Amino acid sequence: MPSLATENLPVILLMGPTGAGKTDLAVELTELLPVEVISVDSAMVYRGLDIGSGKPDAATLMRAPHRLIDIRDPEHVYSAAEFVADAEREIADIRSKGRVPLLVGGTGLYFRALTRGLSALPSADAKVRSRLSGQAAQLGWQALHERLQAIDPTAASRIHRNDPQRIQRALEVYELTGVPLSEQQGENRQSPLVEDAFSLVVTPTERTQLHDRIQTRFDSMLERGLVTEVEQLYARPSVHRSLPAMRSVGYRQVIEFLEQECSFDEMREHAIAATRQLARRQLTWLRAQPSVVWLETGAELVAKSLTRIEDVIRTGRV
Repeated sequence: MPSLATENLPVILLMGPTGAGKTDLAVELTELLPVEVISVDSAMVYRGLDIGSGKPDAATLMRAPHRLIDIRDPEHVYSAAEFVADAEREIADIRSKGRVPLLVGGTGLYFRALTRGLSALPSADAKVRSRLSGQAAQLGWQALHERLQAIDPTAASRIHRNDPQRIQRALEVYELTGVPLSEQQGENRQSPLVEDAFSLVVTPTERTQLHDRIQTRFDSMLERGLVTEVEQLYARPSVHRSLPAMRSVGYRQVIEFLEQECSFDEMREHAIAATRQLARRQLTWLRAQPSVVWLETGAELVAKSLTRIEDVIRTGRV
């Protein structure tokens, strides 16, 4: 299919739980359609987080370049607002060439920011974050989640007690403004960047299949040197376990092993369990999304995806 006129070019969202096979499908689609990939993954943005984030290897990136990976050092926080700004630039560039943006990933926060807009929340405050991180180190994140429950039960009900980044942000917003995060998120919302995207969700039909894929995937990461990767990152003076990059699933559990807080086998079990929990949360969010086409992983996945996307590109109708 040749390059297209730039007017009314669609945006394709390819979503799904971690381990579902989104990257493999995206690579196939780039060779069959006039699409270019933008990564929607909060771990792949960081340089050095390669194995544990499931980042495509060099050979894959030669076949299908991915935008918005390796754009931050792990010492630096990357926000949803920064992602939206970067994605807006990349979408415009892809469309200017008469091609179609294919946004691929599993970070629901980024997809929400694209399709629903962002609330006008205060910027991060290093002093407040440092204080909250210190309290978490002393009391544990569950204690801070309980504090959030008292302050903002609506936000606490949406944020898992094992999600330190979002707990910290919710408490930070309250400390800076005196207004609960849940109240602010419904006010002063900016216009969404992507309002009429065509959304595909890829996942195995059976939960056991996804669980098996997650276990096999993490074991492969260990075989390819995940522990060494984390060890090298963690040895850098400016990298610490409270950074969002180091709190990513898999990295967090390996750090616990390196700190001798658990055995290797326990680390493996904890990481697989945490990844399955993440996939469950992703699926819960995806099921609540309107106008989403669900496709089952398997032999017919590429053909079914191709048919759907070709029709959208040809007609311009989502």
